[in-house]
Amino acid sequence: MEDPSQRQKRSIFSGLTMGAGMKQSSKKGVFPGKNSHFGGSEIARNWPADQVSRRPISELVPNARNARLHSEEQIEQIAASISEWGWTIPVLIDEAGTIIAGHGRVLAAEQMGIDQVPTMVARGWSDEQKRAYLIADNKLTENGQWDRALLRIELNDLARLGLDSLTGFSETELREMGAGVEALGGMPVLADGERSPFQQMTFILHEKQAQTVSTAIERASQALGPPSEASENKNQNGNALAEICRAYLAQ
Repeated sequence: MEDPSQRQKRSIFSGLTMGAGMKQSSKKGVFPGKNSHFGGSEIARNWPADQVSRRPISELVPNARNARLHSEEQIEQIAASISEWGWTIPVLIDEAGTIIAGHGRVLAAEQMGIDQVPTMVARGWSDEQKRAYLIADNKLTENGQWDRALLRIELNDLARLGLDSLTGFSETELREMGAGVEALGGMPVLADGERSPFQQMTFILHEKQAQTVSTAIERASQALGPPSEASENKNQNGNALAEICRAYLAQ
């Protein structure tokens, strides 16, 4: 019998294949040189990704206007991804070698001792267009949303295969999705409606607040130790957070 998760994935991919964005037979393909109306500018008809070449990192110049920050944790995650799959996305540079997109990948490459990376050149772009894309490249990826149900299935499958650390999700995020918690005795299954004694709570925090909360939970977890067999809740982070709140209310 087909696994329900596999059936769900198959139906989703079937829907994508039949979606408007995938109907190649209904619309003529759009390629530079064949459709003069493609894009809103001349540069849109000359795709940088059409020509990829390796360049020494020493020739690449970080963009002084880059507003995107890369933590050490993120750089390590990118490095782990490159170690597993190789280089999959070229670094976008201008004709002078200044990086437009790919600062994090270059930092990871330097950490790994890689001296040459694949690049593609944005030829003919104005300074204004380069500055706009520098922001758009990062922001556009943030505008997408997850199918939470399917994401939970995928993360749990990857956790069982030992590949969850390569997804870019932090340990805290994985545990929130119920992935990789076997060492803690498992995540309680949340029943539909209000029948379960467990509740899943979501908070929106500034990154500084999130760091404070993560540090507090880590310290409380160390003090409490792992849940025992008799513990009502096997979720170590949940127990730590509840203990922090109890200590606060006791003041």
